Amino acid sequence: MKAVGTEFRWLAAALCALVYACATPPKPEVQHPAIADSALGLSGAAAPVVSDTWWQGFGDAQLDRLIEQALSDNPGLAQAGGRLRLAEAQAAAARAGQQSELKLSGGETRLKIPQGFPQAIAGGQTVWLGDLGVALSWDLDLWGLRQDQVRETRALAEAASVDIDQARLLLAGAMVQSYIDLYRSYALADIAERTEAQRSNILDITRKRVAAGLDTRVELREAEGAVPQARVALTQAQSAQALAIHQLAALAGRGADAYAAVARPQLNLDAALPLPGDLPVNLLARRPDVIAARSRIEAADAGKRAAKAAFYPDINLKALAGFASFSLSDLISARSFGYGAGPGLSLPLFDGGRLRAEYRGTEAVLDQAVADYDDTVLRAVHQAADQLSLIESLSSELGQQRASLDAAEEAYRLAEERYRAGLAGYLTVLNAETEVLNERRQQLDLSASLALARVTLLLAVGGSYQYSAPHSIAAAR
Repeated sequence: MKAVGTEFRWLAAALCALVYACATPPKPEVQHPAIADSALGLSGAAAPVVSDTWWQGFGDAQLDRLIEQALSDNPGLAQAGGRLRLAEAQAAAARAGQQSELKLSGGETRLKIPQGFPQAIAGGQTVWLGDLGVALSWDLDLWGLRQDQVRETRALAEAASVDIDQARLLLAGAMVQSYIDLYRSYALADIAERTEAQRSNILDITRKRVAAGLDTRVELREAEGAVPQARVALTQAQSAQALAIHQLAALAGRGADAYAAVARPQLNLDAALPLPGDLPVNLLARRPDVIAARSRIEAADAGKRAAKAAFYPDINLKALAGFASFSLSDLISARSFGYGAGPGLSLPLFDGGRLRAEYRGTEAVLDQAVADYDDTVLRAVHQAADQLSLIESLSSELGQQRASLDAAEEAYRLAEERYRAGLAGYLTVLNAETEVLNERRQQLDLSASLALARVTLLLAVGGSYQYSAPHSIAAAR
C-alpha cells in the first residue's frame, strides 16, 4: 500500500511538472487603438456621388479612349490582380482547413518477419504486407484557431480587392493629370508661337524705323535678339509635349508605337466635377486605401487570435476502415477487414519559444497595421484639406489674373500703336510685350493648376469608389 502511495505521488509530481512545462501564451502587450474618426474634423456634408466615368466630364473623346486602354492594359493593375489571386488562394486553403479530411491510402511491402515472432504470425518468413483503407479526421477547433485563420485570409483578400479599386482610381487620375499637362504644353506652344509672331512684327517695324532714322542699330539688335528667345520657349513647350505623350503611353500600357496616335487635347478645363466644399463627413468611408488599411487591421487581429489559440490543445476525431493482410490474395476479403475510431489530442509542450515568438510577431503586425491605418487616415484628411484650400486660392487668383491680363493686352496694343507712329521707343513696346507674355503664361498655369487641384481633390475624397463589404472572396474579386 505504501508503494502504491509513493507511485501516486511520483505520478502527480510528473503531471504537475508536465503542466508547468507546457507552452503558455504570454500576456498581451498594450495595444494602441486606431485614431478616432471624431478627432479628424470631418463635420461637413457627405461627398457628392461621382460617376464611374467622371473623366468624361472634360468632353475629350481621346482622353476617354486612353483611360479605357489604361484600365485594361496597365501592368500595375495586372500586378494588383496577381496579389488578389494569391490572397484568394490563401483564403481558400484556410477554409479547406476547417473541413473534415478523408484520405485513401494503400501499399504493399515485402517484409522479413523476425524469427523471434511466433509461427502463427509468420515468424522467420518473408511475406508481403499489404493494406488498403480510408481514414477520416475532423478538427474540432475548440479554440477557434481555424476560424481565425479563415478570418485573417479573408480580410487580406478583401484588402487586396480594394487595392485594385485604389489602383484603378489612381491610374485614371494620373491619366487625367498627364493629359492636362499635355494640354498645358500645347497652350504654351501657342503662346510661344504668338509671341514669336509679335516679335517678328516688331522686328519689321524696327527695321523700317532704323531706315527712316527714327531708331538706332541698338534697338534693331534688341529686336533681332528677342525673336530667338521666343523660339527657345517654343522648343521647350514642344519638349514638354513629348514628355507628356510618353507618360500617357506608359500609363496606358503602350510603347513608342502609340506616340504618334496622341493628338492635341480638346479639354474643357472648366468641367464641373462634383466636389465637396469642405471636408466631407464620409471621407474615410469612400477612400479605398483607408478601407484596405482597416481590413488589414482586421486580418492582423485575427492572426493574433489564431497565434494565441495555437498554445492550447488540439483535438481531432479520427476514424479509419480498410483491409490488411500478409497475402495479396487475401487482401480484399472479409477476414482482412478492420476499422477503428477515437479522439486524437495534441498539446505543445516544449517548442523552444517558437509559439511565443510567433505570438509576439502577430502583436507587432497588429501594431504596424494600426499605425499604417492612422497614417493613411491622416494623409487622407491632409490631402483633402490641402486641395480644398488650394482650389479656393486658385479660383480667387484666376479671377484677379484675368483682369490683369486684359489690362496688359490693352497696354501692349497701345504701346505698339505709339511705336508704329513714332511716339514711343522700342523699350516701351518690349516691356509691354513681356508683361503680356507673363500674364498669358500665368493665366494658363493657374487654369491648369486649378483643373489639376480639382482632379486631385476628387481622388482625395475617394473619387467614384463606393465600398460594399463582400460576402465572399468571389464577390470581393
